[in-house]
Amino acid sequence: MKAVVCERYGPPEVLKFTDVPKPEPKADEILVKIRAATVTLGDCEVRAFKVAGWVWLPLRIALGITRPRQPILGTEMAGDVVAVGADVRNFSVGDRVFGSTSFAMGTYAQFKAVSKAAPITKIPDGVDYVTVAGIPTGGLNGLHFVRKCEVKPGETVLVNGAGGSIGSFAVQLAKQRGAEVTAVDRGDKLEMLKELGADHVIDYQAEDFTASGRRYDVIIDVVGKIRFDATFRTLNEGGRLFLGNPYVPHMIKGLMARRHPTKKVLFALAGEPIDDLDYLKNLIASGTITMPIDRHFPLSEIVAAHRYVEAGHKKGIVVIDIPQED
Repeated sequence: MKAVVCERYGPPEVLKFTDVPKPEPKADEILVKIRAATVTLGDCEVRAFKVAGWVWLPLRIALGITRPRQPILGTEMAGDVVAVGADVRNFSVGDRVFGSTSFAMGTYAQFKAVSKAAPITKIPDGVDYVTVAGIPTGGLNGLHFVRKCEVKPGETVLVNGAGGSIGSFAVQLAKQRGAEVTAVDRGDKLEMLKELGADHVIDYQAEDFTASGRRYDVIIDVVGKIRFDATFRTLNEGGRLFLGNPYVPHMIKGLMARRHPTKKVLFALAGEPIDDLDYLKNLIASGTITMPIDRHFPLSEIVAAHRYVEAGHKKGIVVIDIPQED
């Protein structure tokens, strides 16, 4: 089968489009013929191994000390079940599915054998593969951030780094809860954010949201590039700051800030519950929220896709179209 392999950590050019053996599902696995995958910033960070210091060592051990233990990267996918193991009861051949392979990765390929217990679920009727492909990263994290902040109707919410997959979900989910949402990102992403429902948009290259004098009930920082003290002061009394991509200095300041009598600093990793995947896919199927799709790349052009995402150009999700020859 066709796949992209990464045999060492490094720049996008370490990714190679090649032929590898097609996997055979074990008794507790399903075999998915992948139709669409995505490139996330997390994929780029794994490829280059540029991660926050507090997770560097455990991730290096988990993913591979000198090179990726799993040479086929990618964690999000949508496709068709083409074989099931003897012990599988929750899926059948022909099911259209989407979800995450987590640390098992392997979605930059035509086929992937996936555990029956993985965060994989069925695609609703009338919804195509591409529309659900980005839910596992963007949707689950965006939902987690909004829930942890306990966003309420009428509150003011600012999402910093709103133009990527996580931020675009966070904007829509906060709006769904009745919040007044300000979206912060590069100027070329602001029109998309207005279309997603943002009440206000800020180009961070032209304006510092902490210097405007406005205050917010909730600030969700997706990208980890805030000035912590100035951002904390920008919260209303009773406000919540969620650090979605925390670095050690911000985490330390966040712990110290917990002495404040009313303001809260939150950081907690999102899980991958299937119930949340189902909740999000139903919101998309009903048209309540949308999946912003920036552009498509064929699997053979994965290097260009990684360059594009790593440079910060991505608006919503970047889709990888998987070749469909058997």
